[in-house]
Amino acid sequence: MSKVIYTKNAPEAIGPYSQAIVTGGLLFTSGQIPINPASGAVEVQTIEEQTEQVCKNLAAVLEEADASFESVVKTTCFLKNMEDFAQFNGVYSKYFVSKPARSCVAVKELPKGVLVEVELIAEVTK
Repeated sequence: MSKVIYTKNAPEAIGPYSQAIVTGGLLFTSGQIPINPASGAVEVQTIEEQTEQVCKNLAAVLEEADASFESVVKTTCFLKNMEDFAQFNGVYSKYFVSKPARSCVAVKELPKGVLVEVELIAEVTK
């Protein structure tokens, strides 16, 4: 049976979806963008600042699901500009030290005009 994950420490869903779902021992997150969950707004501009906020949002969802960055097995990363790849990696590598499998693609647009979105799959023990 699936379990819906919700935390007030990550942005509210802005559509008909959940922050994350746990099923079959795996956590599947929805894509996180750099919304500050306290204000509901995008408050940072640079790719580094936005990636940092995205990782903080993912950390909150992982914590709520009794998982961690170390239990992440796969990420999918969406960048508005592939020119931001090196700066994105600089921040990403501070969080995803276990080096999970990853796809990273450039996209034409992201919600709210942000520069980055990341979703992940992680193992959970409960």
